Amino acid sequence: MAEDNRGEIDQPDEANAGGEPEGPDSIAAEDAVGAQERPTEAQLDREQAIVDEPVAESVQRLAEATDVVASTPAVADEDDDEEPAPRVKPAIPGMDLEVDIVREGEAPLRGEGAGYDEGGDDETGDAGDDDVAAQPIAVEIDLAAGARYRATGKRKTSVARVILKPGNGAYVINGRTLEQHFPRFTLQRNIRQPLETVGYQERMDVVAKIHGGGVSAQAGALRHGISRALIDADPNLRSELKRRGFLTRDPRVKERKKAGFKKARKRPQFSKR
Repeated sequence: MAEDNRGEIDQPDEANAGGEPEGPDSIAAEDAVGAQERPTEAQLDREQAIVDEPVAESVQRLAEATDVVASTPAVADEDDDEEPAPRVKPAIPGMDLEVDIVREGEAPLRGEGAGYDEGGDDETGDAGDDDVAAQPIAVEIDLAAGARYRATGKRKTSVARVILKPGNGAYVINGRTLEQHFPRFTLQRNIRQPLETVGYQERMDVVAKIHGGGVSAQAGALRHGISRALIDADPNLRSELKRRGFLTRDPRVKERKKAGFKKARKRPQFSKR
């Protein structure tokens, strides 16, 4: 039995033997399978077109970018040839304004103490122009012996009751002369402006009673009262005096103190503890 089994084992299997050549049927079957798995020429062309399309687009974009880069230096060269625009120094705010500070004994650059037009019209309320104020107004005022022209002028808390009458240009203010009551030259000049404007500075006397306020406020009230008295003498002067700002009361008044504040708006110092 052992020999029979050994003999069976040692004998090669004819079906599994690899030394024999394959038959024609097996070769044909392998060619058929390979033909099915191998792509055709049309499929190869289609796949190559799909692969080549993005490459063509990238090449085109690269060419366009190259053209832009190549043209940029030429534009830059043209700009470099042009001269740069000169740098303009910015204007200082307020540099065109004139200084309105006048020392005592000096003539002011502009009409000091000019009133403010409530309507806000610069053409009618500008009394600071010396050229306009220097031009006298041609008027005819009745200077009869008994002529009296009265008016009241105000500035801050000062009130001036003014009387104009024929004379030689003297000022009597609370029983004193103009120089005694108003020692400052600028205040004297402001008070004389209305009569100098109409050309009657040496033909009319001024008698005034003033109370309240300080020296500057009383001067403004007196000038306002003289201007209004001239309107009583000749109503046609209103437009010219108004244009020079003599009839507009200066509305600037010191602001009152508030409760809890040190002054009008100054707050007390903050203390953390």
